[in-house]
Amino acid sequence: MSLLNHQLELLAPARDADIGIEAINHGADAVYIGGPGFGARASAGNDLRDIERLCRHAHRYGSRIFITLNTILRDDELEPARRMAWDVWNAGADVLIVQDMGLLEIDLPPIQLHASTQTDIRTVEKARFLQDAGFSQMVLARELTLAQIREIHGALDAERCKLEFFIHGALCVAYSGQCFISHAHTGRSANRGDCSQACRLPYHVVDGQGRFIAHDKHVLSMKDNNQSANLAALVDAGVRSFKIEGRYKDMGYVKNITAHYRRLFDQLIEDREGSDDPLARASSGRTTFTFTPDPDQNFNREFTDYFVNGRQDDIGAFDTPKNPGQAIGWVTRVGADWIELECSNAAAVLHNGDGLCYYDLHKELVGVAINRAEPLATLGQWRVFPKDPVAGMRDLRKGTEINRNRDMSWVRMLEKKSSDRRIGVWAVLGETADGFSLTLTLTDEDGHVGAAAAAHPRQPAREPARNEAGLREQLGRFGATIFEPLDIQVRLAQPWFVPASVLNHLRREAVDRLEAARLAAYRRPARGTPVEPPVPYPDDTLTYLANVFNQKAHDFYRRHGVQVIDAAYESHEEEGDVSLMITKHCVRWSMSLCPKQAKGVIGVKGTVKAEPLQLVNGKEKLTLRFDCKPCEMHVVGRMKTSVKNQRARELAEVPMTFYRTRPQPTRA
Repeated sequence: MSLLNHQLELLAPARDADIGIEAINHGADAVYIGGPGFGARASAGNDLRDIERLCRHAHRYGSRIFITLNTILRDDELEPARRMAWDVWNAGADVLIVQDMGLLEIDLPPIQLHASTQTDIRTVEKARFLQDAGFSQMVLARELTLAQIREIHGALDAERCKLEFFIHGALCVAYSGQCFISHAHTGRSANRGDCSQACRLPYHVVDGQGRFIAHDKHVLSMKDNNQSANLAALVDAGVRSFKIEGRYKDMGYVKNITAHYRRLFDQLIEDREGSDDPLARASSGRTTFTFTPDPDQNFNREFTDYFVNGRQDDIGAFDTPKNPGQAIGWVTRVGADWIELECSNAAAVLHNGDGLCYYDLHKELVGVAINRAEPLATLGQWRVFPKDPVAGMRDLRKGTEINRNRDMSWVRMLEKKSSDRRIGVWAVLGETADGFSLTLTLTDEDGHVGAAAAAHPRQPAREPARNEAGLREQLGRFGATIFEPLDIQVRLAQPWFVPASVLNHLRREAVDRLEAARLAAYRRPARGTPVEPPVPYPDDTLTYLANVFNQKAHDFYRRHGVQVIDAAYESHEEEGDVSLMITKHCVRWSMSLCPKQAKGVIGVKGTVKAEPLQLVNGKEKLTLRFDCKPCEMHVVGRMKTSVKNQRARELAEVPMTFYRTRPQPTRA
């Protein structure tokens, strides 16, 4: 196995360049970020100057920058997307993350391509096809088990294609790229970066006889992903890039979660030192932190490891899609404009601006934002004055358990400098053969060298015994640079006196040349070469689920042997009820109504059927159908007339072209 296949890549998100820079500073080996357009987070774009600034900072450490170009595109958008791809390449970007196969049919720069999670990679056949089509890395479906990941890894060429997997953050309940509810109900397409998040809404669940199975529950809302306990197993299964979700998240989230996983991976790498299967990080430097990372401090819906270790009973955040926080105590008294609390940890401190919350009698989360917090005489007891009227806080009474979901001391701590990332160097102070100049040579942990020389008259040191220690101390002051000394050697003919100004000059010059050497040696990853002649796609027929939205994508699949190619759902050719979401999550399983759960249960076996259920939210109704063989759930519905009419108006106002298999219907 090559050295590259031992490298573990921690891949962090960035909403903007400043957050991306802090992700690098907190230990990320790579950062993914939106470019000027066409990313799967519509409001998370960045201009080229910021992309260039981020790339320049990342490349100092050998970290890479991935640009998300992972939406499906209309025909009239392909040329702007092509220009953007060249622009981000010229700005220094390393990778494009791609969903739309039409992009492989146009003139892209020689940039490495990664297959987005939106390409829905769940099978060996799909993964092998994408590898052979020229993708060098692919983001696997979040729903895969360790065994499935291992099987896919075993079928690929590790020298050509690496596996990437989400290890933290929000979970889309649908297989990525297989959710159309947002477009059907609002005209906003998840596959075009504008999801309305229907999965976070409350629903009634009703059976075929009209009986309520659940009332106002968020039955499509998942807990947040957390694979902290599974990293070693994922490495052993073949994953080499570990992705944190969160391109909409704030600076504090990215700092904290990146630091959390940096520590875990550093420990894993250290544990494997000297083994038959050693590991290494995919970029340079060592990162230290001024805080102890804690994923519980950031917004989360509680955590799950989803399907990595098989189907679990408790993956849903059905009571609320909000952040329930951590239990901190309980209510002791309620006043007209204040609440008194007793903290379970007497040493706990409440702050002005903290966020508290509790569950009311209907299991709905109620927020309590603290305007002012005052300690009482008894340790651990507090009186808090909320920003909102206490009278409006339903079901708040003595004994109510209180959680904290925002700790202002934590927030303020992460607003400050909170990490230091340094590349180790070996420093040698010497002199030229003629003895007229001093030299300083810096060699970094990757073998790059920066050297400087300065003429200096030889003058014996007044205190030879202390001279070398003084030289070492002065040379070791790397201050605001990205380097730290691993070892400093002094190789002088005799203890010469060297002024601090000369040593500082040598160090600055050597550091500048070392940084220049690192930059000159940096190589962006190579573009994968597609197999020729083109390999056949695993199927010869594609439905709307393949998301073909432009003629170039059609041409790509036709070139790979597909005979029947339906248009994307966004082309408005699916007029009746269709699967608007396909998901591994099963409402029947979660509510103990699955026929498989009834197997072997006396008196129950054979009585539980996988009959359809209905989701109701106001006037919105969706049907749940259950495909028990692959253990999947389909959320079935149809496109609203208002959405069809909206498209007709758009076509009349703005010229746009997209792939169709039949003429566009007239306005309803």
